[in-house]
Amino acid sequence: MLRQVVDVTDWEAVQAAAVVANSELGGIDSVFAAAGIIHRGSLLDSDVADIERVMAVNWRGLMHTVKAHLPYLANAADGRIVTFSSAFGLVSMPKYTAYNSSKFAVRGFSESLRQELAAARSGVSVTCVFPGGVRTSIVRNGLFAVGENRDAVIRGFENRVARTDPEEAASIVLRGAERRLARVFVGTDARLVAVLARLVGGHYQDLMPAVGRLLRRRRRRSAK
Repeated sequence: MLRQVVDVTDWEAVQAAAVVANSELGGIDSVFAAAGIIHRGSLLDSDVADIERVMAVNWRGLMHTVKAHLPYLANAADGRIVTFSSAFGLVSMPKYTAYNSSKFAVRGFSESLRQELAAARSGVSVTCVFPGGVRTSIVRNGLFAVGENRDAVIRGFENRVARTDPEEAASIVLRGAERRLARVFVGTDARLVAVLARLVGGHYQDLMPAVGRLLRRRRRRSAK
């Protein structure tokens, strides 16, 4: 089995890895661009270096991965590109400006590329995945602005948000890619967010503060 460890923010390294993969595997028919990191903190308190790191990995790294492998995929009669946005690529949340920005960028990139390839009558499809809370270490390994309660955020994510097992998430992604869907939503929470975004559009921004207050009240009552 071919295994390469590559810094996705390094364009030359990603290009070289794509050459090796195509040669060693005898061709490439599917690419899954899933590298990502999360950051929490207000813009005022966030380090610019952290914001740039999130964009470098989540957006530029994904673009590097897809662009480097696309020439080889173009030779596949039935190729697939799978990109990973987030439920936070459908709606925004306070204190996640960097992460939201990167995931909205992935969504726009994926939708544009899907149309581009369809117009060129390419056999390559693009599927953009929107995960909700999946039980991974993304928050535990995330970046935090000064003043953020890192341990509390991690506990909140792992105890209340991360409901979908990684194995279940992988199965959903693979089924969606096999069907060449434009969008795949992973988890009930991601599907609900998609419905909310579709029904109310930009007005969700007016609803989220009230939803946040309601959830906080419920948590306080359950803690008593």
